[in-house]
Amino acid sequence: MAKNLSNPLKVALRNRMKGEVLKSITPESRARQSKAITEKVLQTDAFRSSKRISIYLSTSTEVDTGELLNECFRLEKHVFVPTYEGNNMEMVRLKNLEDYESLPLTKWKIKQPSAKEGRENALTNGQGIDLFLMPGVAFTRVGGRMGHGMGYYDTYLTRHHATYPNKKTTLMALAFQEQIVDETELPLDAHDVKLHTIITE
Repeated sequence: MAKNLSNPLKVALRNRMKGEVLKSITPESRARQSKAITEKVLQTDAFRSSKRISIYLSTSTEVDTGELLNECFRLEKHVFVPTYEGNNMEMVRLKNLEDYESLPLTKWKIKQPSAKEGRENALTNGQGIDLFLMPGVAFTRVGGRMGHGMGYYDTYLTRHHATYPNKKTTLMALAFQEQIVDETELPLDAHDVKLHTIITE
């Protein structure tokens, strides 16, 4: 199915969120909200019961996932992070904190493993992902999510479901309070994947 990435309402909202809203959140507020969100995630049944977790490596405009990453390794969960090649995203495994620290930086200053390193891949390991911790630009309280417009997660989640059609997977987004918008502002397109839960401060 062709993605409708030029939905004018979404384009306007994405531009406003990136151009004004996200930039207006102070470092202090980011740190406070990230800490509260981390504590909430760690208390959820979905996190506690999941063995294989997909987690994004946060940028300065996203909820900080550093402490969540530490906890995942401490609890010996299997951690999978995104790696991008062209229009394709894969989820590959990070073994431990040292593995994370040694990752190279992309031109966007994001740590990212190479897809060519022969790492364990969630789509080919026969297990898949139990819990996806997802970023985004804007969200609604009813499970709507708007990403950066490339469709990486929507495409990946469709592939994951096709690979593991009977697997129960939880989709959980981490969001600053400022990223929550009304449903009328963020209409869901046919290809959009609906979230199960959105964690805010």
